[in-house]
Amino acid sequence: MWERYLSPATIDEALQALAQAPGRARLVAGATDLILELERGQRPGVTTLIDVTRLPALDRIELGDDGCIHLGALVTHNHVAGSPLIQQRALALARACWEVGAPQIRNRATVAGNVITASPANDSIPPLLALGASAALRSLRGERQVPLAEFYTGVRKTVLQPDEMLTEVSFPAPPAGTRTTFVKFALRRAQAISVVNAAVVVELSEGRVRRAAIALGSVAPTVIRTPRAEAALAGGRLSPEEIERAAEMAASEAKPIDDLRGTAGFRREMVRVSVIRALRSIAEESEHDGFPARPIMLWGGGLTATPGGFEHDSRRPIETTVNGRAYRFASGQNLTLLRLLRDEGHLIGTKEGCAEGECGACTVFLDGAAVMACMVPAPRAHGADIVTIEGLAHSGRLHPVQQAFLDEGAVQCGYCTPGFLMAGAKLLEEAPRPDGAQIREAITGNLCRCTGYYKIVSAIEKAADANT
Repeated sequence: MWERYLSPATIDEALQALAQAPGRARLVAGATDLILELERGQRPGVTTLIDVTRLPALDRIELGDDGCIHLGALVTHNHVAGSPLIQQRALALARACWEVGAPQIRNRATVAGNVITASPANDSIPPLLALGASAALRSLRGERQVPLAEFYTGVRKTVLQPDEMLTEVSFPAPPAGTRTTFVKFALRRAQAISVVNAAVVVELSEGRVRRAAIALGSVAPTVIRTPRAEAALAGGRLSPEEIERAAEMAASEAKPIDDLRGTAGFRREMVRVSVIRALRSIAEESEHDGFPARPIMLWGGGLTATPGGFEHDSRRPIETTVNGRAYRFASGQNLTLLRLLRDEGHLIGTKEGCAEGECGACTVFLDGAAVMACMVPAPRAHGADIVTIEGLAHSGRLHPVQQAFLDEGAVQCGYCTPGFLMAGAKLLEEAPRPDGAQIREAITGNLCRCTGYYKIVSAIEKAADANT
C-alpha cells in the first residue's frame, strides 16, 4: 500500500519528509481513515507514510498562560473524553469525543486527524467550532494560526497545504458561567456516523444568555454555525418558548441533503430536536447526565511508546515483541498489523472480520492500549510491545476472562471470541470491578453475529468476581 514508512524523532524531521515528497507523503497518527482509503485505492499517489505517533509531548491537554486550552496533535479521542479539564470546562468536546467509534478506535484516532479529515459528519468538529478553536499549521516555511471557521473549504477540503502539519488545536477557555453540551443522532448507539449532531455553548449571567454558539454537523458541505439562532438567544432566558424558537431557526439555517442515512427533511427535524435537547439540558443543568464519571478507555495501567527515528521499506525488517517474545519480520512492511501478525507471524488467533475497524475481532494490545489491528500500519510494531490472544494466558493457566467464557457458555461460533476476550481482559486491568454499564461500553467495539451478548456480559462479570 506504501513504499516508505518513516517514524521521525522530531517535528522538524517530519516536516522535512513532507517537503521532500510533496503530494506523495501523508502524516499518520491514528490512520483510522487513511488505512481504509489506501486499501480501497482512493489514494493512488501516496507512496510515503510519516508516522508521528512517537513524537514527544504532542499528546498533552493543557490550560496555557494565554488562557487557552491546547490539544496536541497526538491527543486522542480517549484522551479528551477522560480529561478532567475538558469535562469541567468544555463538556461538549468530551461528549463528542466519547461518541466516536469504540474504545479501540478512540485509542488511536486523534482529534487533529478528525479535524483534518474534514467530514461534515465528524463529531469533534462542531464543539471545537462552537468553542472558537483554531488550528496551528506548521511547515519548513513557518507557522500560521487558522480559525476553524476559515479552515474548511468544502466536503473533506481544507486550507492545509501538502507540506504542512497540524501541530495543535486550541480554543479560549470558556469563562465562568459557560455551559456546553453535545447531542448526536445516529442509526445505532455506537460505532455509527452522525445523521445529525449539534454542539451548543451558552454563557450565562444571572440567568440570561450573554453569548450562545450552536454548531451543526452532517447538515451542510461543512460543519456550520447558526448565527440567526445564536442571536435570538442572546439577552434572553432559556425558557421553553425561547428554546423552541432558537431550535426552529437553527433548523432553517441547515442545508442538508438526502443520503443513505436520512432525508433532508428528516435531518432538519432532527436539527430542531437536537438543539431543543441540548438547550433544555443546559437550562436544567443536566448536561452531564449519561456521561460516565470514569470513562472506560481500554488502556489499562498506562501507555508506552518507543522514541522514533527509523524508516521502513521492503529492505528493513520490523523488530518487535509479541507476547513477550522477540520477532524479526523480514517482510510485511506494507501490510496492516493484522496481516503482519497472521500472515508473517502465524499468530492466527487474531481474526479478520471486517478489516475496517467495525467488528473488533482483531483487537490486540499495542503498547498497553487495546486497538483494532486492521487499522494499524505494520511498521508501527517496530520497537513496540504487542499482546495477542495467544499471550493472554500465563503460566499454563487461562486468564480469568477466558475461564469465565468457558464456564458461562459465552462461546458460540467463536470467531468474535478473541476480540471480546481481549477487550474484557483490558477492562479488568483498568476497572477490576466494573459495573454493567462499563462492561457494555468496553465491548461496544466488538460484534457478535451469533447474538451471544448476554452470556458474554455475564462471563465478564464472573471474571471480575474471580479477579478480586
